[in-house]
Amino acid sequence: MDLTFSPAEKAFRAECRSWLTAHAPHDLPSGDTREGFAAHLAWERKLFGARFAVVSWPEAYGGRGASAMEWLIFEEEYYRAGAPQRVTQNGIFLLAPTVFDFGTRAQQDQILPRMAAAQDLWCQGWSEPNAGSDLAAIESRAERDEPGGGWRLSGQKTWTTRGAFCTHLFGLFRTDPSAERHRGLTYFLVPLEAPGVTVRGFGRLDGDEGFAEVFFDDVFVHDDEVLGEVHQGWGVAMATTGSERGLTLRSPGRFLATAARLVDLARRSGDAAAPTLVDSVVADWIDAEAYRWQTFSTVTRMTDGENLGAESSLTKVFWSELDVRLHEHALALLGAAAELADADPHDWMKGYQFALSGPIYAGTNEIQRNVIAERVLGLPRR
Repeated sequence: MDLTFSPAEKAFRAECRSWLTAHAPHDLPSGDTREGFAAHLAWERKLFGARFAVVSWPEAYGGRGASAMEWLIFEEEYYRAGAPQRVTQNGIFLLAPTVFDFGTRAQQDQILPRMAAAQDLWCQGWSEPNAGSDLAAIESRAERDEPGGGWRLSGQKTWTTRGAFCTHLFGLFRTDPSAERHRGLTYFLVPLEAPGVTVRGFGRLDGDEGFAEVFFDDVFVHDDEVLGEVHQGWGVAMATTGSERGLTLRSPGRFLATAARLVDLARRSGDAAAPTLVDSVVADWIDAEAYRWQTFSTVTRMTDGENLGAESSLTKVFWSELDVRLHEHALALLGAAAELADADPHDWMKGYQFALSGPIYAGTNEIQRNVIAERVLGLPRR
């Protein structure tokens, strides 16, 4: 692995840093509220106008054709500048790589430019009332509509992140109920304005309202809204989950920036910080740096054509538990003041509440450890 940056990569970093420092907003409301989501969309469209929304995509789809290493550089600069969370992330970080891999050229030409421009906003339809981490247990169905040349969807999806604000949903539906659990599934792309779709938002304990339940009552979708082959949706979905658990959804830049803020908080705490707590902060900073260099190694291997497969589960466990530790130690430094909204310019309590969901979403860490044991370490299944 080459640990030096090329002149072109250094110039790209300088361009990113200059533009983001000048334009990144720092006071947007939560993107999981209706007001905040609208404000974030304005930012997303500004990113697109500067061709920073999807830097690694081809220019024809709104990108810059940047390399994977340049994308990591952009992510580092994005979070270093304190820019807001990407409310388009489920589309550009999860669905888009799957569309590039499995979509027809017509699907790519239709979906990707509108996604990059934040015109179509995508949410993920995985979880159901009786199927959370066990994705193969889904019960929502799709039945062939021969006269219409498409499919009829029925069922329910839940815990749909920002589903209350999005325009489209991607998810799995069972197209062959007689098949084994992981078979007979098909990956559909569903416009949420289609007749028969009901989106019902619901609040979270922190007051944000972006989550939704989505109901499908005899919803018609066309054949060209199937991604990949019919009945082969499990393999397509695993490509999406690989993006979700790997570096695409949670790049190191996010944790490097959080670790830097934590170190700054520890320095400002001075002698009030217990030595053991300071040691924990140092360990967190080291772990964030380790994730960065491990990711550079991963990108090098991917560039060489290696398929990482189940190793993305290792990454997911690491970054999700690191995120919790970073915020736990920040709250410990703040003490009782952590419960005050103006205790720190960074809302560590809000971040902590979100970090707690990390070991759950993208597949619970308990499930990921089973995947690691069986598919990475080769241990016997019990």
